[in-house]
Amino acid sequence: MEKKKQHRKYDNQFKEGALRQVANGQSVPSVAQALGISEALLYQWRHRSKGSVETSANEQVEILRKQLKQLETERDILKKALAIFSRPI
Repeated sequence: MEKKKQHRKYDNQFKEGALRQVANGQSVPSVAQALGISEALLYQWRHRSKGSVETSANEQVEILRKQLKQLETERDILKKALAIFSRPI
């Protein structure tokens, strides 16, 4: 009988910890060996996390653009109010 290789499941906390070690300057092979995982798996996690970071960054940029537009609108309203109230009577 053939034994099927079981895939281990890693939680997000474990993955983030491994990626944090790599981000702090440790090499991918050394982190993979220390954690008992394959280098390829660690590279996959790093690649996927970069995609989510880019998405997150794009979402943040969009939120900031909306906030900027709102603040510019409020500023323009205040400028008009100042002009109206500073007119001589």
